[in-house]
Amino acid sequence: MNDEAKKSLVPHFIIGASVVIIILAVFFWPEETPVKPLPIINEPVNTPIIKPEPQPEPQIVEPEPYEPEPEPVEPLVIEEPAVEEPLDVSDGAVKTKLLSLSDYDAFARLLIDESLLQRFVVMTTTLADENISASHNVLSNPEKPFRTYRQADKDWIDPASYKRYVPYVDVFESLQTESLIQLYQEYKPAIEEIFAEISNPRDTFEEKLADAINVLLDTPEVPVPVEVFTDSVMFKFADERLEGLSAPQKQLLRTGPENMRRIKAKLREIKETLAL
Repeated sequence: MNDEAKKSLVPHFIIGASVVIIILAVFFWPEETPVKPLPIINEPVNTPIIKPEPQPEPQIVEPEPYEPEPEPVEPLVIEEPAVEEPLDVSDGAVKTKLLSLSDYDAFARLLIDESLLQRFVVMTTTLADENISASHNVLSNPEKPFRTYRQADKDWIDPASYKRYVPYVDVFESLQTESLIQLYQEYKPAIEEIFAEISNPRDTFEEKLADAINVLLDTPEVPVPVEVFTDSVMFKFADERLEGLSAPQKQLLRTGPENMRRIKAKLREIKETLAL
């Protein structure tokens, strides 16, 4: 029985004890000694009249008021705030968490091991400005070269060139959007710190991220085959409208219609989840 329950029974114990005392007083209190009868004498006896001495009035003793025992005061325990472990922004930690978002073993081979957060920030900022920074890619370049075929005295993108991007799209599509956003929120302070070092103070990283996604989503759909030509340095689109697109959009076109459709679908999902 706890202390509070014991205290709540104290008045009942007192009342019960009083009743027991009264019962004992009635049944077991010692009787008065019987008075022996006086002998009968015929002669008159002048018996002095003895007035009984006045008995003192009984004093009524008021019971002491019941005062419950004070409840014990528990010492105030002040909990120390939990000390958060500093966020591990090392490449090994970031890569491990990224790889946990996909079941594809190819992800580990495609992901670059060096300066992942810095690369992500610079790549996003560059894409938002409609440019490409080849030295800040997050994923390694395809091993197979870009291929074309010649027909009717014209060069066309070989469909085999589109296939080399399939592993990248498979990995990107396999990433669980909610988990990806959660990981982004976890590293957001570190990302914003990196972004502050390379950007205009009036800009925010989320604005740049939204701009980068919109640049890619604005890439037009084009029918295949796609005609290209070379100027001895690199291939260019024969259609001036396509060649006039931004560098990120032209790169997205080179992945092929099906890959581009899948990439755009994932980007829309990420944009909607982030409410950009």
